Amino acid sequence: MTAPTPGGPGSSHAPAAPATPEQTLSFRSPFADGTSVGVAIEIPSPHREWLRDLRERVADAAGATEGEIIPPHITLVPPVVLPTWDLSAVEAQLHTAARAVGPFTVELAGSGTFRPTTQVVFAALARGSEQCDTLQRAARRGPLGVELRFDYHPHVTVAHDVDPEALDEAERELSRFHAVFEAASFVLYERGPDGVWHTIRTFDLVGAASRG
Repeated sequence: MTAPTPGGPGSSHAPAAPATPEQTLSFRSPFADGTSVGVAIEIPSPHREWLRDLRERVADAAGATEGEIIPPHITLVPPVVLPTWDLSAVEAQLHTAARAVGPFTVELAGSGTFRPTTQVVFAALARGSEQCDTLQRAARRGPLGVELRFDYHPHVTVAHDVDPEALDEAERELSRFHAVFEAASFVLYERGPDGVWHTIRTFDLVGAASRG
């Protein structure tokens, strides 16, 4: 899905020149401070709905609010602000990354946590971590060459920055969670003016078939 061109609803600036067929523009005006993007593997239904419901219940119980809405996912490139509204170079990099691996199996089983370093509880990967690591290394180059604060550890965040009791509840709920699915693509997200992370484009995995 190609994002609306700058100058659309919510923009107070004159529209930029029309995009060429090879050029994808962000939601933002070219005069904005930057474009916030991220790259991730989406979790398919019905697992997506179960995980999102748990995340919302934990947040509600803790009196927290979802400030940045995004479907359950496995992060490949964490949110990064780019000093441009033209995402063509980003897309070119991600097309290259999509050749790093072929479709592979992801198995989510049980819970994990980064406590006490960070207040995060997540659904843990039992299979697929190696391919996720290969993908994130291939994607996190060029315009997306962001440095990571911690070593890469693929996971699906369910609760973060809530009180300890809410984190404990998330861990208990996840202890019975199990899902297996095929990861055949990843997506480029952009944080829109509404605070929601929107899918800009989906990239099919076209590398050699992966085992496991």
